[in-house]
Amino acid sequence: MAKRMTARGFLERKERGEKIAMLTAYDYPTARLLDAAGIDAILIGDSLGNVVQGQGTTLPVTLEDIVYHTKMVERAVQQALVVADMPFLTFQVSAEQALRNAGRLLQEGGAQAVKLEGGVDVALTVQRLVRTGIPVMGHIGLTPQSVHALGFRVQGRTAQAAARLMEDAFALEQAGAFAVVLELVPAEVSAEISRRLHVPTIGIGSGAGCDGQVLVLHDMIGLNEGGMLKHTHRYAEVGQAIRDAAEAYASDVRASLFPSSDHATSLGPSEPDVLAAMRRVEKRHQGQASDDDVEINPYGGSR
Repeated sequence: MAKRMTARGFLERKERGEKIAMLTAYDYPTARLLDAAGIDAILIGDSLGNVVQGQGTTLPVTLEDIVYHTKMVERAVQQALVVADMPFLTFQVSAEQALRNAGRLLQEGGAQAVKLEGGVDVALTVQRLVRTGIPVMGHIGLTPQSVHALGFRVQGRTAQAAARLMEDAFALEQAGAFAVVLELVPAEVSAEISRRLHVPTIGIGSGAGCDGQVLVLHDMIGLNEGGMLKHTHRYAEVGQAIRDAAEAYASDVRASLFPSSDHATSLGPSEPDVLAAMRRVEKRHQGQASDDDVEINPYGGSR
């Protein structure tokens, strides 16, 4: 069995120049498959609001949601680093609030690290968590929890915006973050940040110059409806496979092709005795019923 990935392992990967592969997962069977495939880190992202709950944004996702899904993922994983997202308003109020909530993600959820959005503005919070022994992954660039302020667009296109991202990245590193996610940042900007930081960068829509990459699994395997995002590569069409399988199943059921005798058990030599006993029960009930006390089944027939 391969060695379990850790926050320190992320830093060692960067030192050796080895790329880091990270994906999202929200349940036991999916996490088990990703872990078996050798994925380095599994993120229980607040993206579950979009791809699991059907929400328009990540904002409605609660701490309880993340704890619940993290528990399922953690039970499945033996090698990958399990990272839990800190949802909107679970860390912004105060460092004490962030510490309590991050602690729940580790104690109750079983995560080995947490991820939170923001740069300079959350550096003191990151520092507090790290000093308490909680590994923290930062997240800058497009931060989905700020969607109403930033919109869904590339961040860091201007000199001023790129400089601000560099400040955010340095602030997170100095606060003790073991990695920084760069989302929807121009490739040149993310490559420069990656060169300057000692901790690894994990890109999503930010080019190949990052030290690793993360994708939302549902985007990568075709489980989402609608068009594919530019930064996502479709590695499989699982959504279409599920639909095809469901249509084939429904067709077989309606045509009485499923189940066949291969999918059922039989009574064998005891069949006559068993059926006779069942018929005796039927006759007894028929004899007890009268026209005055028949109970009508609302779904048809009477008993």
